[in-house]
Amino acid sequence: MTMEDFATLLDETLGGGNAFEGAVIKGTIVRIENDFAVIDVGLKSEGRVPMKEFATAGRAPEIKSGDAVEVFVERYEDRNGEVVLSREKAKREEAWTLLEKSFEANQRVNGIIFGRVKGGFTVDLSGAVAFLPGSQVDIRPVRDITPLLGTPQPFQILKMDRSRGNIVVSRRAVLEETRAEQRSEPDREPQGRPDPRGRGQEHHRLRCVR
Repeated sequence: MTMEDFATLLDETLGGGNAFEGAVIKGTIVRIENDFAVIDVGLKSEGRVPMKEFATAGRAPEIKSGDAVEVFVERYEDRNGEVVLSREKAKREEAWTLLEKSFEANQRVNGIIFGRVKGGFTVDLSGAVAFLPGSQVDIRPVRDITPLLGTPQPFQILKMDRSRGNIVVSRRAVLEETRAEQRSEPDREPQGRPDPRGRGQEHHRLRCVR
Protein backbone atom coordinates (compact mmCIF):
# COMPACT_ATOMS: atom_id res chain seq x y z
CA MET A 1 0.00 0.00 0.00
CA THR A 2 1.39 3.38 -1.01
CA MET A 3 1.34 6.47 1.21
CA GLU A 4 -1.43 7.95 -0.97
CA ASP A 5 -3.54 4.81 -0.58
CA PHE A 6 -3.00 4.93 3.16
CA ALA A 7 -4.04 8.58 3.30
CA THR A 8 -7.19 7.86 1.29
CA LEU A 9 -8.11 4.94 3.53
CA LEU A 10 -7.46 7.10 6.59
CA ASP A 11 -9.78 9.80 5.28
CA GLU A 12 -12.52 7.28 4.60
CA THR A 13 -12.16 5.72 8.04
CA LEU A 14 -12.07 8.95 10.02
CA GLY A 15 -14.40 10.96 7.84
CA GLY A 16 -11.64 13.28 6.65
CA GLY A 17 -8.56 14.72 8.27
CA ASN A 18 -10.62 17.02 10.48
CA ALA A 19 -10.32 14.36 13.18
CA PHE A 20 -6.65 15.32 13.51
CA GLU A 21 -7.23 19.04 13.99
CA GLY A 22 -6.10 20.15 17.43
CA ALA A 23 -3.97 17.04 17.92
CA VAL A 24 -0.23 16.43 18.15
CA ILE A 25 0.97 13.81 15.66
CA LYS A 26 4.30 12.52 14.39
CA GLY A 27 5.62 13.41 10.98
CA THR A 28 8.78 13.16 8.90
CA ILE A 29 10.75 16.03 7.41
CA VAL A 30 10.93 15.34 3.68
CA ARG A 31 12.90 18.43 2.65
CA ILE A 32 14.00 21.92 3.63
CA GLU A 33 12.81 24.74 1.38
CA ASN A 34 14.17 28.20 2.09
CA ASP A 35 13.07 28.98 5.65
CA PHE A 36 10.52 26.17 5.89
CA ALA A 37 10.57 22.48 6.74
CA VAL A 38 8.21 20.42 4.59
CA ILE A 39 6.70 17.66 6.72
CA ASP A 40 4.78 14.51 5.77
CA VAL A 41 2.31 13.52 8.48
CA GLY A 42 0.61 10.72 6.56
CA LEU A 43 -2.31 12.78 5.29
CA LYS A 44 -3.19 13.65 1.70
CA SER A 45 -0.95 16.70 1.61
CA GLU A 46 2.26 17.85 3.28
CA GLY A 47 2.63 20.75 5.65
CA ARG A 48 5.18 23.53 5.95
CA VAL A 49 6.60 24.75 9.26
CA PRO A 50 8.87 27.81 9.63
CA MET A 51 12.43 26.80 10.53
CA LYS A 52 12.45 29.29 13.41
CA GLU A 53 9.92 27.10 15.23
CA PHE A 54 12.57 24.40 15.53
CA ALA A 55 15.13 26.75 17.07
CA THR A 56 15.96 26.67 20.76
CA ALA A 57 17.09 29.57 22.90
CA GLY A 58 20.27 30.99 21.37
CA ARG A 59 20.71 28.12 18.90
CA ALA A 60 19.94 27.65 15.24
CA PRO A 61 17.57 24.83 14.17
CA GLU A 62 19.30 21.43 14.04
CA ILE A 63 17.01 19.43 11.78
CA LYS A 64 17.43 17.67 8.44
CA SER A 65 15.51 15.58 5.93
CA GLY A 66 14.45 12.25 7.38
CA ASP A 67 14.11 13.49 10.96
CA ALA A 68 10.95 12.48 12.82
CA VAL A 69 9.21 15.37 14.58
CA GLU A 70 6.00 15.97 16.48
CA VAL A 71 3.72 18.73 15.16
CA PHE A 72 0.37 20.22 16.06
CA VAL A 73 -2.34 20.08 13.37
CA GLU A 74 -3.99 23.48 13.23
CA ARG A 75 -6.02 22.91 10.09
CA TYR A 76 -6.45 19.90 7.82
CA GLU A 77 -6.36 21.98 4.66
CA ASP A 78 -5.74 25.63 3.81
CA ARG A 79 -6.43 27.56 0.60
CA ASN A 80 -3.43 25.91 -1.04
CA GLY A 81 -4.56 22.42 -0.06
CA GLU A 82 -1.79 22.00 2.50
CA VAL A 83 -2.03 20.80 6.07
CA VAL A 84 -1.39 23.68 8.49
CA LEU A 85 1.14 22.50 11.08
CA SER A 86 2.90 24.06 14.05
CA ARG A 87 5.96 22.81 15.86
CA GLU A 88 5.69 25.61 18.40
CA LYS A 89 2.23 24.53 19.52
CA ALA A 90 3.32 20.90 19.68
CA LYS A 91 6.14 21.87 22.07
CA ARG A 92 3.68 23.93 24.09
CA GLU A 93 1.25 21.01 24.42
CA GLU A 94 4.05 18.69 25.50
CA ALA A 95 5.34 21.28 27.97
CA TRP A 96 1.89 21.78 29.50
CA THR A 97 1.48 18.05 30.08
CA LEU A 98 4.82 17.83 31.89
CA LEU A 99 4.19 21.02 33.85
CA GLU A 100 0.83 19.78 35.09
CA LYS A 101 2.52 16.65 36.44
CA SER A 102 5.17 18.77 38.19
CA PHE A 103 2.48 21.05 39.62
CA GLU A 104 0.49 18.12 41.02
CA ALA A 105 3.65 16.61 42.53
CA ASN A 106 4.76 20.01 43.90
CA GLN A 107 8.05 19.73 42.02
CA ARG A 108 10.24 22.54 40.82
CA VAL A 109 10.55 23.27 37.11
CA ASN A 110 13.35 24.82 35.10
CA GLY A 111 12.82 27.97 33.09
CA ILE A 112 14.43 31.03 31.55
CA ILE A 113 13.39 34.63 32.19
CA PHE A 114 13.29 36.26 28.77
CA GLY A 115 11.09 39.34 28.88
CA ARG A 116 9.48 42.09 30.91
CA VAL A 117 5.73 42.72 31.12
CA LYS A 118 3.49 44.87 33.29
CA GLY A 119 3.86 43.76 36.90
CA GLY A 120 6.57 41.22 36.29
CA PHE A 121 8.41 39.08 33.76
CA THR A 122 7.88 36.26 31.27
CA VAL A 123 9.50 32.87 31.73
CA ASP A 124 10.00 30.18 29.09
CA LEU A 125 9.23 26.75 30.55
CA SER A 126 10.41 24.54 27.68
CA GLY A 127 7.82 25.92 25.28
CA ALA A 128 5.12 27.18 27.65
CA VAL A 129 5.23 30.82 28.74
CA ALA A 130 4.68 31.65 32.41
CA PHE A 131 4.26 34.88 34.34
CA LEU A 132 6.73 35.75 37.10
CA PRO A 133 5.36 38.54 39.34
CA GLY A 134 7.89 41.16 40.34
CA SER A 135 7.35 40.28 44.00
CA GLN A 136 8.30 36.65 43.31
CA VAL A 137 11.70 37.28 41.74
CA ASP A 138 13.75 37.24 44.93
CA ILE A 139 13.48 37.32 48.71
CA ARG A 140 14.54 40.96 48.62
CA PRO A 141 13.57 43.55 46.00
CA VAL A 142 15.77 43.34 42.90
CA ARG A 143 16.57 46.59 41.14
CA ASP A 144 18.42 45.11 38.19
CA ILE A 145 17.21 41.77 36.86
CA THR A 146 19.59 41.79 33.90
CA PRO A 147 21.96 39.15 35.38
CA LEU A 148 19.01 36.75 35.68
CA LEU A 149 17.87 37.07 32.07
CA GLY A 150 18.59 34.14 29.76
CA THR A 151 19.86 31.92 32.57
CA PRO A 152 18.23 28.52 33.25
CA GLN A 153 17.05 28.36 36.86
CA PRO A 154 14.45 26.59 39.01
CA PHE A 155 10.97 27.92 39.68
CA GLN A 156 7.96 26.84 41.71
CA ILE A 157 4.56 26.81 40.00
CA LEU A 158 2.08 28.76 42.13
CA LYS A 159 -0.97 28.20 39.92
CA MET A 160 -1.86 27.19 36.39
CA ASP A 161 -4.96 27.09 34.21
CA ARG A 162 -4.56 25.21 30.94
CA SER A 163 -7.91 26.32 29.51
CA ARG A 164 -6.84 29.96 29.84
CA GLY A 165 -3.19 29.33 29.12
CA ASN A 166 -2.08 30.92 32.40
CA ILE A 167 0.90 29.85 34.50
CA VAL A 168 2.24 31.80 37.48
CA VAL A 169 5.67 30.88 38.86
CA SER A 170 7.89 31.97 41.71
CA ARG A 171 11.65 32.11 42.05
CA ARG A 172 11.34 33.52 45.55
CA ALA A 173 9.61 30.36 46.82
CA VAL A 174 12.57 28.27 45.68
CA LEU A 175 15.05 30.57 47.40
CA GLU A 176 13.05 30.59 50.64
CA GLU A 177 12.76 26.81 50.65
CA THR A 178 16.47 26.41 50.00
CA ARG A 179 17.32 28.80 52.84
CA ALA A 180 14.97 26.97 55.22
CA GLU A 181 16.59 23.64 54.34
CA GLN A 182 20.04 25.04 55.02
CA ARG A 183 18.96 26.40 58.41
CA SER A 184 17.41 23.10 59.45
CA GLU A 185 20.59 21.13 58.77
CA PRO A 186 22.54 20.39 62.01
CA ASP A 187 25.88 22.07 62.32
CA ARG A 188 28.59 19.73 61.29
CA GLU A 189 32.26 20.13 61.96
CA PRO A 190 34.34 19.67 58.83
CA GLN A 191 35.91 16.25 58.79
CA GLY A 192 39.36 16.32 57.27
CA ARG A 193 42.10 13.78 57.13
CA PRO A 194 43.86 13.40 60.51
CA ASP A 195 47.24 15.08 60.78
CA PRO A 196 49.83 12.28 60.91
CA ARG A 197 52.00 14.57 63.02
CA GLY A 198 49.35 15.08 65.68
CA ARG A 199 50.24 11.96 67.57
CA GLY A 200 53.92 12.83 67.71
CA GLN A 201 53.21 16.39 68.80
CA GLU A 202 51.03 15.14 71.64
CA HIS A 203 53.82 12.74 72.71
CA HIS A 204 56.31 15.59 72.65
CA ARG A 205 54.10 17.78 74.87
CA LEU A 206 53.65 14.98 77.35
CA ARG A 207 57.39 14.43 77.49
CA CYS A 208 58.03 18.12 78.17
CA VAL A 209 55.54 18.11 81.06
CA ARG A 210 57.42 15.30 82.69
